[in-house]
Amino acid sequence: MSISGSMSSALSGLTAAARSAELISSNIANALTEGYGRRELEVTARRLGNTGQGVKIVGVSREINQALVADRRIADANAASTAQQSNFFTRLETVLGSPTESSSLSGKFANFDSALIAASAEPESSVRQSNVVEAARGLASHFRTASKEVQTMREEADKRIATQVSVVNRALAAIADLNQNISSSVGAGRDPSALLDQRQQLIDQISSIIPIREIPRENGRIALYSAGGASLLEGKPAILGFSAVGVIAPDMTLGSGALSGLTLNGHPVSTGATGPLAGGALIADFTIRDQLAPRAQSELDSLARDLIFRFQDPALDPTLTAADAGLFTDSSSAFLTANEDGIAIRIGLNTAVDPGAAGQLWRIRDGLGAVTAGPAGQSALFSAMQSALNDPRPIASGQFAGDDRDALSLSSNLVSVVTNNRVQLEVEAGFSAARATALQSLELQGGVDTDRELQDLLLVEQAYAANAKVIQTADDMLKILLGM
Repeated sequence: MSISGSMSSALSGLTAAARSAELISSNIANALTEGYGRRELEVTARRLGNTGQGVKIVGVSREINQALVADRRIADANAASTAQQSNFFTRLETVLGSPTESSSLSGKFANFDSALIAASAEPESSVRQSNVVEAARGLASHFRTASKEVQTMREEADKRIATQVSVVNRALAAIADLNQNISSSVGAGRDPSALLDQRQQLIDQISSIIPIREIPRENGRIALYSAGGASLLEGKPAILGFSAVGVIAPDMTLGSGALSGLTLNGHPVSTGATGPLAGGALIADFTIRDQLAPRAQSELDSLARDLIFRFQDPALDPTLTAADAGLFTDSSSAFLTANEDGIAIRIGLNTAVDPGAAGQLWRIRDGLGAVTAGPAGQSALFSAMQSALNDPRPIASGQFAGDDRDALSLSSNLVSVVTNNRVQLEVEAGFSAARATALQSLELQGGVDTDRELQDLLLVEQAYAANAKVIQTADDMLKILLGM
């Protein structure tokens, strides 16, 4: 090989070594950066005529296990979905309370029952009468608190849906722009790795909201489809549509048109568990808003309805007529079966027995419709109320409709169902989260290994020094020749 050929080969080696050092430095610096794909320099022998003359840089490869990334994205979506639903039941169970706690809904029923028993034994005591009124007030208040929490969770789900739709729309538009830039870079022979990293980060951002399938296209472009087959990006990005509402009342539903559904490019799309966008946090929030929360509200309404009817029966209190409200009211009025939706958020205490609302405490003993106080030792109404609370009666609505239950066991059964749902979803959420974490760990293991990078850097330094030595030697030889 000639001296000039040796120098040319060494210069190409220096260039390749310098580029390799740059990529290794980038790999080490981004070892913990999410969405970063490890870079490696692709080289081949440079040929001049029939002989090898140095090294030629072909390009930069970005190492990504696409199958593993796809599995991890699906796992992320499942984990987000189950976590959202598990959180709903956890909050619902918290507001209902454990049956063993006096502050729980079941505890409020038990307190009311105990107050009635005590008042029946000592009906002349104003303290015992007051205890019954306060226990009834506390019971009604707990119904309202639980119902408001259910509606709050619906409102929060509605707001999250709006946020998620906005995130997806922005990300899809940005991915479409990156597709164009990546295609241009590939066509011009430039390294698109940084753009590919940005695109992967945006896709990962969407993947927990909607399960994503990435399909490669020409010149580094990609198409995106949901796991259910909906086209999200095929050249142009899809546009999701949704309108959030401020306040949600119990009677507001998707079916009635009071709540917004979801559209894809202007066309309505199913938000059910088998819909084309199902599997991630987005449809989980629709499930909470339109199914889980309304079902919980319906069960609370059923329990409140049962309680009101037990104490609105004229046979219980002879001073009442069929049109009068009992001890528990529907916004201070008698309850009608046609108005069951949302009764748990409207249930209240009859003002006739509330001294704070110009009522008379003795009416809890003598009858809500009584004009004057009766005998101080009269306990018949307290005993009748206690029996009404504990007598098994047919349940008119809800999941226990048709069963004979007393009020206390009905409330305990409701809490048990919520607890069972919470436990089941916690197990599913734990499994989904563990799977997502495991796949993420595998993905990181296949990413940047700093020990390996440092070893490669040592080899690059050695190659750089060797090529520099060749150039130095060639330079010395040329000086000798020129000096002859």
